[in-house]
Amino acid sequence: MRFPAVIESFRARLLLLLALMLGLTLGIQYYFNLRTVKNNAKMIIEQEQAIMNGIGLAVTSLQSQQYLPEMVGSVQDPLLNDKNVRVKNILVVDDDGNVIDSLLEEYGPREREDKTTQYVHFQDLELPPLRSAVLYSAQNQQLPAWIPPSTSSDFGAAGAFYFPVQTDKGRRFIIVVLDSANILTNVFERQATRSALYTLAVLFVTTIVTGFFVWRFTRPVKELSVAARKVAGGNFDVQVASETRDEMGMLASAFNEMTAKLGRARELETQLHQAEKGAVVGRLAAAIAHEIRNPLNYINLTLDHLRSSFAPADETKRTTFVRLTDQLKTEVARINRHITDFLKYSRPSKLELQDLDIRVEAEDALRLVEVRADECGIETTIEQDDGLPRVVADRESLRSVFTNLFINALEAIDGEGGKVSIRLSNTDENSVKVEVTDTGRGISPQDISKVFEPYFSTKETGTGLGLAIVKKAVDDHGGTISVASKEGAGTTFTIILPAREKGHGTKEHPGS
Repeated sequence: MRFPAVIESFRARLLLLLALMLGLTLGIQYYFNLRTVKNNAKMIIEQEQAIMNGIGLAVTSLQSQQYLPEMVGSVQDPLLNDKNVRVKNILVVDDDGNVIDSLLEEYGPREREDKTTQYVHFQDLELPPLRSAVLYSAQNQQLPAWIPPSTSSDFGAAGAFYFPVQTDKGRRFIIVVLDSANILTNVFERQATRSALYTLAVLFVTTIVTGFFVWRFTRPVKELSVAARKVAGGNFDVQVASETRDEMGMLASAFNEMTAKLGRARELETQLHQAEKGAVVGRLAAAIAHEIRNPLNYINLTLDHLRSSFAPADETKRTTFVRLTDQLKTEVARINRHITDFLKYSRPSKLELQDLDIRVEAEDALRLVEVRADECGIETTIEQDDGLPRVVADRESLRSVFTNLFINALEAIDGEGGKVSIRLSNTDENSVKVEVTDTGRGISPQDISKVFEPYFSTKETGTGLGLAIVKKAVDDHGGTISVASKEGAGTTFTIILPAREKGHGTKEHPGS
């Protein structure tokens, strides 16, 4: 696998990120530990240097006329003035136990009023346990009485260490007073705490950064999960982004390809289902036309013969006879119309396209239902935009579309009154829009998606083929039809049909 391909891998990038965060954390931790070690080493060296400087000053003071405070001020040694340094005091004591010099002025010699010198005795001082800095068994027997025997002490505890120095004025004892090593321990603890806080801060930042990138890396998984639920719900138009070329990008591409194939499979399934329906309807229509239409024609002719030749002479009986035969002829016509609907829906369309005035065709279809509209007190109107172009359509098919829509509109209005309006208007895409609106009972939301399906009807005596025939005719003309409805407020069917282009003749059409 090539190196760029490895970098593009989701797993490789995640592992690289984790390794980077781990390396960064260890590197920062190592840096702070190294700095702490250097600071501790520096502090230890400073402690040692402070002790050596103090001893050196004490030895120097024996050979000079200056006291230790004056010497410290003249050399400006910061180590001997630092509160964190263990050296708390340096004393120079003679054999009699008199403190002849001290780093702290309150323990040094003072001049009395009579010009004599007053000394602080060593035994009057409150000092930690005193022990020899260097053990000399021979000298232990010659120590003055004010020096107690050396005792052992805990490591790091406060203490005072002495060692004798022989001068021309006699023996002197240099005593170094050291504080407890807890001072250094506290400093080290503070440094360790500070280092731990730095480490926690680094871990916190790296956790946030890692979490952010992991969220970025796993966001496509969430999108795929949401898209999968939508697909499970039947929405095959879902697509997920597949901009990356890692495993997630490949998975997204495969998912998109899968949904596209599922969508095509559903379309093919729907087309197959419609084809099966059409085949069934075709066989049924042919059987009905063959088995029923001929007897219907014979019945219709017989009824005409009965009315003309066998009508009763009595006026009352004649009226009843004519009414009954008219009802029979009406029922025969209704059965014949259903057969015609079956044949129209099942047979392939043979359109004779021509330039038509759509208003004229709408008015011709409206005349077929005007009588019924007048009887029910339903108002019918046609509105038209100026400059409406002619449409390219088959006259009989277009008239069938209008007739079915107008009849449905009238039947949707319960009782008397109401309105059916037809609106003819231009569109921006060289086509004509037809809107058929009624003030009827409307269509329920659960039924509105099924109105164009064959054999679906909300009427007790309906075949469910009227709107299916309308949609088939509109589709054959290359147009579209849609419906908008609200229960109790009426329904609007909107048809868009291609119009003749200005300056051109009749266009070729797929349905011709």
